[in-house]
Amino acid sequence: MESFGGVLQLTVRLGQVFMNSETSNDLMSKIVSLCKRRGFIFQSSEIYGGLRSCYDYGPLGVELKRNIANEWWKAMVYEREDIVGIDASIMMHPRVWQTSGHLSGFSDPLVDCLNCRERFRADKAPQHKPGTEMTFHKGGKNSGEKLRAAVSERGYVCPVCSCPNLSAERQFNLMFKTNLGPVDPTLEMLAAVEPSMTPEQKRATVDEIAAKSAVYLRPETAQAMFVQFLNVQQSMSMKIPFGIAQVGKSFRNEIVVEHFIFRSCEFEQMEMEYFCEPGTQNEWMKYWCGERMAWYKRFSNKDDNFRLRPHSEDELAHYSDSCFDVEYLYPWGWGELEGIASRTDYDLSKHAEATGVKLSYFDQNKPDPSTGKNGWRYTPYVIEPAAGLTRSVLCFLLDAYHEEKGVDHEGQEKSRVVLKLHPKFSPYKAAILPLVKKDGLPEKARSIVKTLRRAGLNVSYDEQQSIGKRYARHDEIGTPFCLTVDMQSLDDNTVTIRDRDTAVQQRIKIDDVLATVLNRINSDKPSC
Repeated sequence: MESFGGVLQLTVRLGQVFMNSETSNDLMSKIVSLCKRRGFIFQSSEIYGGLRSCYDYGPLGVELKRNIANEWWKAMVYEREDIVGIDASIMMHPRVWQTSGHLSGFSDPLVDCLNCRERFRADKAPQHKPGTEMTFHKGGKNSGEKLRAAVSERGYVCPVCSCPNLSAERQFNLMFKTNLGPVDPTLEMLAAVEPSMTPEQKRATVDEIAAKSAVYLRPETAQAMFVQFLNVQQSMSMKIPFGIAQVGKSFRNEIVVEHFIFRSCEFEQMEMEYFCEPGTQNEWMKYWCGERMAWYKRFSNKDDNFRLRPHSEDELAHYSDSCFDVEYLYPWGWGELEGIASRTDYDLSKHAEATGVKLSYFDQNKPDPSTGKNGWRYTPYVIEPAAGLTRSVLCFLLDAYHEEKGVDHEGQEKSRVVLKLHPKFSPYKAAILPLVKKDGLPEKARSIVKTLRRAGLNVSYDEQQSIGKRYARHDEIGTPFCLTVDMQSLDDNTVTIRDRDTAVQQRIKIDDVLATVLNRINSDKPSC
């Protein structure tokens, strides 16, 4: 028989995913609640009322996030000879962003609803055919008077109240701006602005003064890898094709933040720039699309919730000749998890043009296509797999969340929440549980904890509450294995190992605990 809690003997009906029986809003509510209750993710500055779109990762959340990043780094760097890593500064020279186009073109169309005053992105608003009559409540309140108005030629309405009466679109730059240096430019701005100036003249004066010390929080990690291309290539003697990888924080002053941590102003990325010979980019694009899809499926429970979607011509960035999105089926629908873009030679060429530094590669064994002679200097093309670490955390939490039902020996229906994270992602790799807090069991359990921690495993020692409640607690936080130390352990030096996903229990020797846990973590089928 299989056991959820060690006390109740249950017949487990596995695979009953909560998403199948409840609405998507309920699922997200469950995830948000679990994250706070179990120490995965908290609202930032919560005791002060919180800060919109800002979140803190708790003791288990930081472990989950690091484990995902570590597995990405292992697959992209440690297991390969052609990719190396860097960790670049969040702030860069402002000319980097001028050259990349972020200062002039990294913006979203901002619109205000004239009815409820909601501010939103025009390109994300609900679409309706121009002329369609829309019904909405005055002020956006359900108690307000019902009004009607026709959709204008722009073809969209307010996402909150459905009102088509909107302000004109205006561009809003997404970069966070600050100042570098000991002098606050505010006083200089106040002194320079004169009452007789027009608003345009005042803005120009302020911008000119601010530009002297302005720096920006990076909106992506990619540009540092382009700027450091030559340093990395020469210092590490890298040969084309090769890649530069980075995991780090990025910042975007998003107009709309939504779906918990899916879209926020501060987030983490896992990006790699793969430099290849011009003309081979399609081959490498196909290769990296396959590699990245396989990586997600390696750690997921439901492969069908991942798909690879090609960009249409009108979606492509001006510098890109091809792009695919790895998408996940979130509760609200398909959403981007990772972008894989063929960026041509645009970035290296632009930075070379702006600085006068030759960001090129010389292959002495390849003939130059223009001369036919050996020795070809060219600007590499780039394939960029850019994954969202923050979005991956949410994706794998959703993928792992299950509610399962069973019947105990008395015929009573019971249920449990289990987070079926891949063991490599799980915050704790195992929990060591003394059956009681006496008779030498805690000491025996702590000796096992010591052995596992010395081997580099993050494990939990847990002696609080009944054994059944402890099992349930570790099911809910995704601990793949529970090791129970009981009176028999003192007699024959064995423990019970319980599998999270199947609830199956087996007796193993304490001397074999480390090898057993490691083997199951690293196995393609980690369950008993």
